[in-house]
Amino acid sequence: MSNASAFGEWPSPISAELVAAGGVGLGSPQARGDERWWSELRPTDGGRVVLVQLNVGELGSGEATDVLPAPWSARTRVHEYGGGAWSLGTEAVYFSNWDDQRLYRLAGDGTVPLALTPEPSIKHGWRFADGRESESGQWFISVREDHTGDGPECVNEIVAVATNGSEKVVVLVSGTDFVAAPRLSPDGSRLSWIQWNHPKMPWDGTELCVASIDVVAGVPVLSEQQTVAGSSAPEADEAVLGGDWHSSGELIYSTDRTGFWNLQGWNPETSTERVLTELAGSEIGGPPWVFGLQPWTELADGQLAVVVTEQARDSVSVLDLEGELPATPVGVDLPFVRISSMGSTERGAVTAVVGSGTSLPRIVELDPASGSFTELRPAEDLGVDEAWFSQAQNFDFVSADGRQSHAFYYPPASKPAQGSEPTGLAPLVVMGHGGPTSHSTPELSLKVQYWTSRGIAVVDVNYGGSSGYGRDYRRLLNDSWGIVDVEDCVAVAEQLAASGRVDAKRMAIRGGSAGGFTVLRALEVSDVFSAGTTLYGVADLGALASDTHKFEARYLDGLIGPYPEAKDVYDQRSPINHTQDLSCPLLVMQGSEDEVVPPAQSEAIVAAVAAKGLPHAYLLFDGEQHGFRQAATIVRSLEAELWFYGQVFAFTPADSIAPVVEAVGFD
Repeated sequence: MSNASAFGEWPSPISAELVAAGGVGLGSPQARGDERWWSELRPTDGGRVVLVQLNVGELGSGEATDVLPAPWSARTRVHEYGGGAWSLGTEAVYFSNWDDQRLYRLAGDGTVPLALTPEPSIKHGWRFADGRESESGQWFISVREDHTGDGPECVNEIVAVATNGSEKVVVLVSGTDFVAAPRLSPDGSRLSWIQWNHPKMPWDGTELCVASIDVVAGVPVLSEQQTVAGSSAPEADEAVLGGDWHSSGELIYSTDRTGFWNLQGWNPETSTERVLTELAGSEIGGPPWVFGLQPWTELADGQLAVVVTEQARDSVSVLDLEGELPATPVGVDLPFVRISSMGSTERGAVTAVVGSGTSLPRIVELDPASGSFTELRPAEDLGVDEAWFSQAQNFDFVSADGRQSHAFYYPPASKPAQGSEPTGLAPLVVMGHGGPTSHSTPELSLKVQYWTSRGIAVVDVNYGGSSGYGRDYRRLLNDSWGIVDVEDCVAVAEQLAASGRVDAKRMAIRGGSAGGFTVLRALEVSDVFSAGTTLYGVADLGALASDTHKFEARYLDGLIGPYPEAKDVYDQRSPINHTQDLSCPLLVMQGSEDEVVPPAQSEAIVAAVAAKGLPHAYLLFDGEQHGFRQAATIVRSLEAELWFYGQVFAFTPADSIAPVVEAVGFD
């Protein structure tokens, strides 16, 4: 390849097909004796989530096998984002099946899964997540989301489901808007859980509760409920998460009362708590967008392995609960930048999904004492030399009003060539993550490398309001969504251009969901960008507030203001009301079955753009929900976006791309 290849025209081995094939989602590693289990979301299998089992014996031996044959899929719709869809019991595995959302028990004898919950009156009427088997094995205690009632919202409860197939379901906890993390104490005498009410989100204010649990007339019954941490009061602002029991009988949880999520312990015999960590500048925990997230796990010797997040990067540390506690945990040096879904083994090891800057996620079993690890499920073999990968560079920058903000910058990277054009500068794609209470990490993302390997720079912005930087930074979006995030995306683009890294005349902004809203707002209030791509993005805040699922139904109260009381603010910030300020080409992509941001949102903005005569394209993908999971969708959406940037920035991609027939206004 000639060194004269223009930016954007570099041939790349990172094809859209490779991005889709490498998009296997790994989750929830769990151990039972010599068995290691995990889940795999496979785009090439229609987005099905498969359970996988590996019998290790001597560590490193054995071969992983699929446990759930098609069409079974271990995925739940609770909160629409799911998580916590399956759990190992003593002799069985329990899972929520995607197609009907019923709870099933799969024994180890290879038989067909046994339905534990009845068929509801409406499809997907009962949904289950975040469950655990009781000590006796007779009950499975789980979150249930009930859509069968006549009320304006579904009902979230904690239930006990009989494991014998009688389809008996007993309600244990009800009366609050949301519940999560039902966990039994080691002796089975107490149940803990987390609950919260509208308009709080689980990172704003939650309550950790405990109650005694007994079996009366053959069914479990709770009594003597008490609050351990947090509060249900409207003014409460302590976010408690990760509550689970230590083998000693102590309840361990994470709280952000100090400004950073730190671990606390609670003694049920004395009803006293103690501080376990006092981190500042880093924290143990993150926003629970999905179920089943816990930032710590107990090791065989009683110590805790914890995930510490600092500046959006993760590391593993070990915390000794005996005697005098250290001010900070003891570090373990591992080559990972993202660590999730930890579990522990009887051998004192930790299983975890990990990501690095040079490989896709993998599942490892690590020895916290030595820092050594063994791969249980290797990363996908991409067949691509690491020299093709652009490495994340921390890019801290000053935004509006002197605010310090954060991003990861990825320069163009190509093994055999450097780009060359008259300006000598590459195009830039500014990425804003979804959420918006979330954050990007510097782990390898093929969706980033797809651009950088073709000669297009990328900056992934952790704008004000992102997690991973403490509570104060996380709350910068309160009352300011559509302002702070936009200011940061504009500022980072301007400063990268001013530093001579990218071409100021060829900068695009892209984002999905909340990031799509940021895209539309940025294009309307700034002329910095000359193209935009929104994937299932929010266009009408009022419509979102009145037509979205329960979990996020009041999310905007904190980000914008209560609705309809603050309707004027919603109207002022809704991109659909300011389409006259759009002046550059726009690509819009959407899933037909999206319940979080319904297609009507995208269709409204497309109609407005079309009426104004701007070049644009709208791609609607059948069968997709909030986020694209099917391989064909991932391929087409990436290739269409590359074609779009080629049209706007005047380069011809080296890829063979089918015409985007949905495009309007391009040559």
